[in-house]
Amino acid sequence: MSNIVAIVGRPNVGKSTLFNRMIKRREAIVDSVSGVTRDRHYGKSDWNGKEFSLIDTGGYVVGSDDIFEQEIDKQVELAIDEADAILFVVDVESGITGMDEEVANLLRRVNKPVLLVVNKVDAANRLHDATEFYSLGLGEYYPIASINGSGTGEMLDALIEALPEVEEKEEENLPRFAVVGRPNAGKSSLINALIGEERYIVTDIAGTTRDAIDTKYNRFGFEFNLVDTAGIRRKAKVKEDLEFYSVMRSIRAIEHSDVCLLVVDATRGFDSQVQNIFWLAEKNHKGVVILVNKWDLVEKDTSTVKEFEKHIRQQIEPFTDVPIVFISALTKQRIFKAIETAVQVYKNRSNRVPTSKLNDVMLPIIENMPPPAYKGKYIKIKYCTQLPTNYPQFAFYANLPQYIRDPYRRFVENKLREQFDFTGVPVQVYFRKK
Repeated sequence: MSNIVAIVGRPNVGKSTLFNRMIKRREAIVDSVSGVTRDRHYGKSDWNGKEFSLIDTGGYVVGSDDIFEQEIDKQVELAIDEADAILFVVDVESGITGMDEEVANLLRRVNKPVLLVVNKVDAANRLHDATEFYSLGLGEYYPIASINGSGTGEMLDALIEALPEVEEKEEENLPRFAVVGRPNAGKSSLINALIGEERYIVTDIAGTTRDAIDTKYNRFGFEFNLVDTAGIRRKAKVKEDLEFYSVMRSIRAIEHSDVCLLVVDATRGFDSQVQNIFWLAEKNHKGVVILVNKWDLVEKDTSTVKEFEKHIRQQIEPFTDVPIVFISALTKQRIFKAIETAVQVYKNRSNRVPTSKLNDVMLPIIENMPPPAYKGKYIKIKYCTQLPTNYPQFAFYANLPQYIRDPYRRFVENKLREQFDFTGVPVQVYFRKK
């Protein structure tokens, strides 16, 4: 599980530019995932070998009548509440504004590392101008230019130094199945139905689960931890934006899981909020099972299941090889089928293909359908192997790997899925110089 870092500040100070630069800084970084409001983004970054999740919050505006800005303000406060460290971005061009002072007042009350980042310092004379930000009372500041990356290295060094150590659970090495989804989709009801007791509070009000809780579970001779991740905590001074907060909690749960059970409310459909959580799981290389809950409330005909499933698969292209199970936590319809499917996905994620078998199967397929020639140069793939990682990654060795394009990468991935059982699991394919 990695730390969470929130980028906050008033509008138009360059937060999103800094976010984009940070998530693209290293090859291992996962792309950003669009969030739940107009400019919400999540991503993963790393610096000096330490990974962290990054949240780009909207611009904080105090006392606005604009309903969107009021919602953004709520989400900024929630991000501050949930984050392990905060990057407070200000603009050297405009100097200290009243809104900067309001944000600084908010951050001074936070018992977390806060790094004051003075942006747009892209000339020597602006270094002197940046000194006025000392008066915000947040201590040392870090002058940067997010547009070209100047100064970001020193800022990241300080950020890594300030991040708290993440506690790793060492007592058990059981697989973790995280139950994720938007509020009020039926996550806690599902776990209650599975374990046969009212372990969690379940109401019709979204957001009643306070924290993610593990339940040790044994089914089909397979023991694992089942994790309820609704995780909406009541805060007297924080007005909950439930959709944003559900993603915040899901980030932590997904990163520390092996398989994600994505619960979808059948009466609301596979909307953008659910898609965001799905792609968070995919970007973190976790196994995924989609559970369409409250199926007993849907009016059905002979084609309802087929049409619903078709719609979901269109929304998750190109990663369409994901099990979809239609359940009802209330009537316990197919809930054990859901667990059986999740266990199989976990086994698929742990699947190791012997190198000899991999080459015997894949090389003839590649020989019959080789990569397209590039500028008259023919690409030959001679050898492949599965990498020793905790999720399926494969390296294919070629004479000219730099000329292999994404469509052919997807072709190889699809053939791997056809020949070997990786249902519900993201597969990574690399082409390397032989």
